[in-house]
Amino acid sequence: MRRLTKWRLAGSLLAFALTASASSRAQGPYHVQDKWKIGGDGGWDYLAVDPHSGHLYITRGNHVMVVDTASGKVVGDIPGLHGTHGVVFDPNSNEGYISDGGGNAVAVFDRSSNKIMQTIAAGTNPDGMVYDPATRTVWAFNGRSKNATVIDTKSKQVVATVALPGKPEFPVSDGKGSIFVNIEDKNEIAHIDAKTHDVKAEWPICESPSGQAIDIAHNRLFSVCDGKKMAVVDAATGKVVATPDIGDGPDVAAFDPKSGNAFSSNGDGTLTVVHQNSADSYSVLQNVTTQRSGRTMALDPKTGKIYVSVAEFGPRPAATPENPRPRPPVVPGSFTVIVVSK
Repeated sequence: MRRLTKWRLAGSLLAFALTASASSRAQGPYHVQDKWKIGGDGGWDYLAVDPHSGHLYITRGNHVMVVDTASGKVVGDIPGLHGTHGVVFDPNSNEGYISDGGGNAVAVFDRSSNKIMQTIAAGTNPDGMVYDPATRTVWAFNGRSKNATVIDTKSKQVVATVALPGKPEFPVSDGKGSIFVNIEDKNEIAHIDAKTHDVKAEWPICESPSGQAIDIAHNRLFSVCDGKKMAVVDAATGKVVATPDIGDGPDVAAFDPKSGNAFSSNGDGTLTVVHQNSADSYSVLQNVTTQRSGRTMALDPKTGKIYVSVAEFGPRPAATPENPRPRPPVVPGSFTVIVVSK
């Protein structure tokens, strides 16, 4: 009887260990490490991590909040804007650039003082932006005028305006003279020569692509789309090599070359982690629960941490002829940054 009990106990422990191991694999290596209650009124758009200071810049309508990622506290603010979307940094100077969609302009600011130094006229509603190291230019992609404003970072002058085939969303640079931007209303990626400013190709990919990231080493693009799909694209040919499943309502993508993981932040309250098995093979590693509305994020390439922005919302207002699809208001003070890490 004792011998039988011993083997039953051993079998139970083994079954428990196997179940726990399977559960651990299902949950994956990423978890919510912290939640920073930032507060403030109104909505938000893109986030960006300054590679020099490690500070997190968050666009909040008519201003940009600066958060210390060591403490989760607000340490700065850039006011006087009209409708902010994106922030990029010049690695060769102490300057950053903000796309001020409501002002049809790009604001240049000092990253030490967070003071606006200059405002540069752009197209209509500049939104996504990218810094291109091959030409040392900042590209602001104008959503309503369907073009891109190219700014020389040395002279702070507009050197070109590039016509696009449709409404641009998020752009990336390969650092070697090519820029790729999602064209949302045409379900495609436009490949642009950063030196000649020519649109070299248009590649059909998936439905309403928004966020985009790049793996420079393997020459792969990651576009997040409606229909709960991420399109992995060969940046040399435009061929879609994989379409892993992601959450619903994505807006931003990121890629971490250290881990080989691509990320999609989704409005349904998930962060999808897609692992790169090889250049053309991808599998969903994990879906981290964040919070509904968590569509935008930023990856810190030094730490591997992901910062997801969320808030609570009140009841949706009644539709009117002037505003047939009103957005529900953000509950004042509810804006939060969720920190996800391994």
